[in-house]
Amino acid sequence: MTQPSLPRLRLCTREVVWSLASGFCLVAAEFATGPRETGPIWRSAWLLLAYGFGGLDLILHVAGSLRKGHFHLDVDLLMLVAALGAASLGRAGEGAFLLFLFSLAHALEHAALDHAKETIRSMSDLAPATASVSRSGEERVVPIDEVVVGEEVVVRPGDRVPVDGVVSRGRSSVDQSPVTGESMPVSKEVDSEVFAGTINGDGLLRIRATRVLGDRTLDRVVELVTESRKRKSQTQQRVVNFERRFVPAVLAVDLLVLTVPAALGYWDWSTGFYRAMALLVAASPCALALSTPAAVLAAVGRAARLGVLIKGGRALEDLGRIRAAAFDKTGTLTLGRPDVERIVALEGEDEARILAIAAAVERSSSHPLARAILRAADSRGVSSIAVDSIENIPGLGVRGEIDGRRVDVGDGRLGGFDAGEPEVEAVQLELAGAGMSVVWVRIDGRRVGAIGLIDQIRPEAVATLEALRELGIDELVILTGDHEHAARRVASSVGIGRFEAGLMPADKVAAIERLRTQTGPTAMVGDGINDAPALAEATVGIAMAAGGGAVALESADVALLGDELTRLPFAFALGRAATRVIRWNLIISIGSVGILMSSSLLGITGIGVTVAAHEGSTLLVLANALTLLRYGGKSVECAGRSV
Repeated sequence: MTQPSLPRLRLCTREVVWSLASGFCLVAAEFATGPRETGPIWRSAWLLLAYGFGGLDLILHVAGSLRKGHFHLDVDLLMLVAALGAASLGRAGEGAFLLFLFSLAHALEHAALDHAKETIRSMSDLAPATASVSRSGEERVVPIDEVVVGEEVVVRPGDRVPVDGVVSRGRSSVDQSPVTGESMPVSKEVDSEVFAGTINGDGLLRIRATRVLGDRTLDRVVELVTESRKRKSQTQQRVVNFERRFVPAVLAVDLLVLTVPAALGYWDWSTGFYRAMALLVAASPCALALSTPAAVLAAVGRAARLGVLIKGGRALEDLGRIRAAAFDKTGTLTLGRPDVERIVALEGEDEARILAIAAAVERSSSHPLARAILRAADSRGVSSIAVDSIENIPGLGVRGEIDGRRVDVGDGRLGGFDAGEPEVEAVQLELAGAGMSVVWVRIDGRRVGAIGLIDQIRPEAVATLEALRELGIDELVILTGDHEHAARRVASSVGIGRFEAGLMPADKVAAIERLRTQTGPTAMVGDGINDAPALAEATVGIAMAAGGGAVALESADVALLGDELTRLPFAFALGRAATRVIRWNLIISIGSVGILMSSSLLGITGIGVTVAAHEGSTLLVLANALTLLRYGGKSVECAGRSV
């Protein structure tokens, strides 16, 4: 938890405590006993406390709006007036109950809101706060805001790159996954472009800064997320517009009922006051206020039990509207780690010996490809080989000596290029064309074999995508920063006909905008910092929780706990079910308010019947919402698991 989020945590805790205190006082009032002289006093005292705790946050909200000078009539104010009206008619218990339910829903919804504003700032922490720069022939460590375009920045092995720039000296491999999402580290040499926030490998790099603080790719990612978060959904705007019209209209009609008929002699002032208060109670939006939050809480609770974290009602409703889905490749449709897929032996060698040689030389390396080769060697039980010496060649691979012979393992450039060798070129084209990263093994300068490594497809991916199509989400697309061969392989394997490769974060945002314009409400499923802007731009952003960084999770509307893709169809189906429940709840609540208001105006129903009908509609709305707690949804079975 970052420090800026602590005030928000205290606010949520305060709201929940006040709401629960209101409920406790309300229960205490109902069971208040004592002598004939003091019993009513105790009950009144408890009800007064219930009013205080239940309405305190609403009062503070209204007072805050007044202080800021943008006060407007809203449901919060109407709830306060309705509660006071009920008390004036001897129904203080009903008023306290209204405040308790409304304050509890308010507190829980606030608690469910994400902490995007606080965590967006943490994205900038991916780049270091200082940089080592070359000035006047010596190296100095300066604050990042003092680095200017054109300066040479020194990045040591294992350090994060502080600025966007171009390599002026040195060679290394750089982990670009935080920015581009590429599954494999990328070799960097002179004139190669690097990005702030990426992680240098095992070589020293000197970088000429081209974009500094405020203009870096990482800074633009932060800006994209922030701008996307400011946009309100159509549903939110409709609710705001409805509140602005409904509340003033109710208060205006109530004032007319209180004054006009009595002034015209149609009835006396006491009757006018009674009917005005009855109308106010009839119009109090208790069931209306609970219709959406109750359904949201039930659905969110059900989803959480099945490993899906849904961040509030907007995300839940939007899930039910999705017509297209875009997927990041690495870590989303794939497992996000390389594994040995093929071994090609040349020069009369056999595959087991090629793997054994590569594993022996790579034993001391921490490179992801080296780790994959070692896992393959261990799993296949190949014999270990003693290595006399090992030398790391930054950005290219590892060189060692075995039985007096030089062994090179790594990039095809290590040891020099082979010109005019059709067999070597054919192997390179075959493995790379299949979306594999190729590690070559040389002995005394001769290529004796190649190892193809690949990011494996998630076993549940195909079944999940088929389930989405059954739900009517037919437009599926892959958006990735990886190269085209890798994207094509994954798309073909999982049955997706459309993909876009080599995308930067801003490119993914543009792709989401196009997809949403062409198809309709669009979901983005991804992980990592590079996906954060697209997650925020999509109608619904869905993050893989276990593999995704904190920023991706905070930028997303939905998180799949445990990285289970099989939860996706359930999430979409639950969103549609919740939308149906909310729609019926709105019909029930608005219909009951309309009927009760009409009957109160005509004098058909009094306060008692109005309150009883209100409670009945509230219970009906709650019962309808609670059906979501048992929702089964769409089941996806894969590898012995089901949702």
